[in-house]
Parts: sequence; C-alpha cells; structure tokens
Amino acid sequence: MSHCFCILSVLFSLLLVPFSAPQEIYAGEADRQIYQPTPVPDRIMLTWKQDPAHAQSVTWRTDTSVNECFGEIAFAGEGPEFVKRSRQLKAETSELKTDRGDCHFHALTFTDLKPDTLYAYRVGAGENWSEWLQFRTLSDKAAPITFIYFGDAQNQIKSLWSRVIRQAVLTAPQARFLLHAGDLVNRGNKDEEWGEWNNSGGWLNGMLPNLAIPGNHEYDINRVNPTAEEQKTEKRHLARRWRQRFEFPENGPSGMKETVYYLDFQGIRLIGLNSMDDIETQARWLETVLKDNPNRWTIVTHHHPINSVSEGRDNPELRKHWQPLYDQYQVDLVLQGHDHSYGRTGLVLQRNSGQNTGQKARRQSAGGTVYAVSVSGPKMYELKAENDFLRRAAETQLYQVITVEPQEIRYQAFTATGTLYDAFTLRKNSRQGGPNELINQIPDTPDRVGSAEKD
Repeated sequence: MSHCFCILSVLFSLLLVPFSAPQEIYAGEADRQIYQPTPVPDRIMLTWKQDPAHAQSVTWRTDTSVNECFGEIAFAGEGPEFVKRSRQLKAETSELKTDRGDCHFHALTFTDLKPDTLYAYRVGAGENWSEWLQFRTLSDKAAPITFIYFGDAQNQIKSLWSRVIRQAVLTAPQARFLLHAGDLVNRGNKDEEWGEWNNSGGWLNGMLPNLAIPGNHEYDINRVNPTAEEQKTEKRHLARRWRQRFEFPENGPSGMKETVYYLDFQGIRLIGLNSMDDIETQARWLETVLKDNPNRWTIVTHHHPINSVSEGRDNPELRKHWQPLYDQYQVDLVLQGHDHSYGRTGLVLQRNSGQNTGQKARRQSAGGTVYAVSVSGPKMYELKAENDFLRRAAETQLYQVITVEPQEIRYQAFTATGTLYDAFTLRKNSRQGGPNELINQIPDTPDRVGSAEKD
C-alpha cells in the first residue's frame, strides 16, 4: 500500500510542474518538420492563368528528389469509377532555394475544359500522389458569382489568421474564389511563413482558386539567410517564390509578369495592380485595359490604399496616377489592404470625395467608386482621427463576402467571429453610362474605433 501511495504522490507532483516552455519548443520543432518538403505533393493551390471557364491552373511543391510530376483530371463522378476516365498532363518543374532548404515547385494548366462543370484532379508521380480534389469551372456567361476578399494576413498566420479564412468559407460556402490584397506573409522569403499560410487554408487552396497581388511584405532581399545589417541596407525584390507559387495571367506591362494582370469572367473585369512597382507605367497600361472593357462590372485590387484609413499613412502617387482613371472609366469597386484597419467609403469621385463620403446617407447616386480597405490578420494600426469613410474599424479582423450579379453587387464585411459589420448594395444604372446607386446597409452597431499600437 505504501509503495502505491509513493507512486501516486510522484505522479501528482509531476502534474504540478509547468510544461509550457518545453511544449512551445516541441511545437515549434514539429512545425518546422511539417513545413519540410517530401516526395509527396503539398501546398497544392488552384490559381487562374487563363479563361476560368475553360482552364484551371494548379501549383504544388515536392522535395528535390522529384524531377518530373504530373496532373490527372476527369469529370467528377458520383462514385470512384471516374478515375478510369482521367487524362494526364505533365507539369513544369522549377527549383527554389529557401531558408529551410531546397525544393521543387510544379505547375500546370488544365485546358479545354467545359464551363460550369465539376472536375476531379490529383497531382504527383510514381507512388506519391495527392488525394483527388474537386473544382468547378466558371460559367462563360454573365451569371451571379460570390468571392471572398481578404486584407493582410501577414503575422501570426497559423495562430490567429487560420480561424479567419476558415470562418469565411463557413459563412460563404458558395464562394468560387479567394482574393488576397497583398501582404499574405510578413517576410516574403521566409518559407516557414508560407508554410503557415498554406496550412491555414489547407485543402481549401486545392479546391477554391486563389487570386492575389503582392504587398510590400512580399518584397524581400534576395538572400536565403540574411544578416540583420543586410536586412536594413539591401534593396528588396519580389520574393522568388511568387511566380513559382502563383500562376496568374501574363497580360500586364512588360517586366511585371504575374503581379499586374486582369481576368474577365461572368460579366466582370477584375484588375490586379502592384502598388510596389512603377505606378506611371501601370497607369498607361490600366487606361488601355479600362478603355477596352466589354464587361458590365469593373473591380480593381491593389495593396496600398488610394485614401488611407490609418494614422500616418498616405499614398499621393496613387491618387495622382490611378484615381483619375477610376473616375473617368467608372470603376465600380476597389479592394485594398496595407493599413491594418478597416474603412469603406461611399461613392467617391476625386473632385468631390468629401461631398460623397462625409455623411452616412442611406442612398447615394452622385457617381464614383466605392473603396474598401481591410485586414484579416492580427496586426493592428490606429485609425485616423478624421476621415471620409462611412464605416471603419480598428483592432478587428475581418473578411468580406462579395456577390456580383448582372444588376448589382452585394458586399458584406464580417468580423472573425462571423458577425456582420458592414454591408451595402451597388446597383447599376439602367441608363448606359449613368452613375451607380449605392444603398448602405450598415448594421446598427457603433464603429469599432479603439486604439491600437503601431509595430
């Protein structure tokens, strides 16, 4: 009996010993192992490089032992027999050197697909294949479509951003793609951060296409393990992995491959701009893309805002070179990030922005563009004391669900807990070229304007 009592006493005393530090160490080591490449495909991601109604791009990663990789695709079936009808396509393979070691990225585009059709696919080679995943091509008509827009994820991605992307898809299971307005990570060349970003989305990335434009944190110095001094002094470039990770259209200005582009689908022209690159060159390209636009709706995304919602930030070059084009060609909606807070305007024209956005009128029809700035990660900045935003928030992680129909855009911003925070409907004028009508549907709750530390 005394022997048993001694054992129980020892076990009880062990329960009182704090284990927090070792657990953190082991968790960190476990993460590092998770993010190491293997012969089995991981970081599988759907993107769009060509017409989304007839093509689907996919990228993935393996270790360097895999020099040849493939994708297989078939019409998705109700049972397992569909695999017998799959066709195979060889991927392009490239090497990437990272601070965690070397790896191979693989990319391919499935083409000659049927519009609005469910497909199953897998990627791999030999004995190492991914699971079969599914995607649906877009319609080749101006049909309604829903997507989710995220501001900066950037920091503590695994810990505090994962819940946002997952809650977003629970809120909008009908979403057809995910749009990221830059600063997906904090350090563009840190493989562990991209590991966290990919794990946060997980299988969603392999079934919902991702579109993204780079922010300032996708730019880094081109060294695998830079010193602190090199971090301070060396010129920053677009992270090496951007063009290996993302397959985007190559229809932008020369030298801005897959960072400036546009896509047409279901009555929308979606334009991605790179606010870290040559603003004037992009303006000349942008005018041609806006001038020759057969689509009913035009949506633009870039990282730095036209008008900042956060204290101590301003981007006059964008207002000088891009905003006049938004006004002239009646851009409907501009989706932005960077400010680590939330702000959404009414209908804004550069010549009368104060008139259009200074009051919370339920309806506005003076013409102009609606601008949104958002943040999905945990890094927060203070709001400006004075601003022209109709709805704003500090210290709040959000995601936006946007539905585009032939006659209207419905926009809803939700907090990380799935609570509706902002909403509006944008209606097309029945008169060709007439101004849109904005119907504000802001919930009857106060702005979340608490202060936040800048870091």
